[in-house]
Amino acid sequence: MDFTAPYIGPYVRVVALLSLLLGLNDAGRLLGVQLGSASPIAEFGAQGFILLGIFALCRLFAAVGLWINASWGAVLLVGATAAELILYVTGNEAVQMSALGFAVRLVLLISIVVIFALGVRYRRARAHD
Repeated sequence: MDFTAPYIGPYVRVVALLSLLLGLNDAGRLLGVQLGSASPIAEFGAQGFILLGIFALCRLFAAVGLWINASWGAVLLVGATAAELILYVTGNEAVQMSALGFAVRLVLLISIVVIFALGVRYRRARAHD
């Protein structure tokens, strides 16, 4: 992905911040911040705990990658978010999220795809000049 278009930079930063917030929220869930005395592993199950850890790390690393305008950040974010949404939609009980969480992840996925399309359009316009 090419983030050299002048108007794409602020949008990439917003997506990076959103990815960072989701990653930190998932990390908090892993630590059992809102569970009280319940164990996060008992609450999510072993598979759910591992998946949540993987998705949290992917989002945190993707946020860093997007912030520094590295193409691997967008690829990591799209891969992790698409995998999580597919697992949730197919009914995998290990992936738990609220309707708001689903909507935020869907908006995140759509926004990075739109940013990619804008970057491709900018490259094509620049190539024709």
